[in-house]
Amino acid sequence: GYQARAGDRGALSLPMARVLSALVLLPIVVGTIWFLSPLATLLLAEVVLLFAFIEYAALCARTGARFPQAPALVAAAVTCAAFGLVPTMALAVLMTATVGLALVQLGQPDGTLAEMAASSCTILYLAVPLGALVAIRMSAGRETLLLLLVVIMMSDIAQYYGGRAFGRHPLAPAISPKKTVEGAVFGFAAGVLVLLLVGAWWLPGVHPVLRVVLGATLAGLGIAGDLFESKLKRTADVKDASRLIPGHGGVLDRLDGILFAAPVYYAVVHLAR
Repeated sequence: GYQARAGDRGALSLPMARVLSALVLLPIVVGTIWFLSPLATLLLAEVVLLFAFIEYAALCARTGARFPQAPALVAAAVTCAAFGLVPTMALAVLMTATVGLALVQLGQPDGTLAEMAASSCTILYLAVPLGALVAIRMSAGRETLLLLLVVIMMSDIAQYYGGRAFGRHPLAPAISPKKTVEGAVFGFAAGVLVLLLVGAWWLPGVHPVLRVVLGATLAGLGIAGDLFESKLKRTADVKDASRLIPGHGGVLDRLDGILFAAPVYYAVVHLAR
């Protein structure tokens, strides 16, 4: 997340590393979604899943919640693909993969409930949201998928600038001291405006009132996802999930809001269609 620390009044410009990283990554993501086939989006999601899985497993290891990574990664990759390619079978795949991971963990001599939960989250926290993104691209089209990404990105940016300019009250000081209530308000407003205005072209099947509610919901889920990942990092005693993306941290640091928002957005789009 981008929100500023309450009371911080530094320069408003993003660090150069953030800008350069965005200039490299955005064309790859947008170009894949817009110009290539839906299968390319699935391939991109699986690559992102791999890096996110590595970061997540490292965070879990730092907290002592180790789990068998090979079967967990396979289960996550299969679940992600199932959501994108055969959504009617996705629930069955999800349940099978989750139960299978639990059985593998039970077979470990030092397996604990925390480790079982950690391995299951590779599916629920990583694979399902990324698979939902692929399913949106497959069934609803490129505009609908990019709309979600724009909503989360603009909400995130609004939180940053709103927090820098007006932030006075910490939102969750025990988890992420940089986030402010004022920044969150700007994030909600941005989410609503993007869904209401851009959604008129890219999500025309949804009533304007529902688009307002959906915009606020996605912004709120984005904030919740950011706080959840901040809690993971604080528990693991690290600042960033990794240093893979200069100026941004790791893949999880960029995906945190989308991971919470994607399944809800997919459900609304599916019902609207």
